[in-house]
Amino acid sequence: MKHEICKIADIPQTGSLIAPFFGREVHVYRCGERIRAAANVCLHFGGPLDCKDGRLVCQWHGAAFDMASGDRLDGPAPKNSRLMFLSTRVENGALNYVWGE
Repeated sequence: MKHEICKIADIPQTGSLIAPFFGREVHVYRCGERIRAAANVCLHFGGPLDCKDGRLVCQWHGAAFDMASGDRLDGPAPKNSRLMFLSTRVENGALNYVWGE
């Protein structure tokens, strides 16, 4: 099963695109040759994230996460926490969420 998240052409070269995802949001961005999709949720208190200088930063309390690895860099999110990335595949010019395969 799969679900289209966005078109590849819509993903910016820098920064991120916020796309709807089953009533929630995900940040979609390029990380070198790879395209990542991470839940737009801070692991501290569930706040939304902003894309700033290669980091996703919580708008509420400033927790910061590395966009490449998802690792917590600083702030009040639990140590050793990591962003949730979606399982994705590029197909026919679109980024798709895939499950059950």
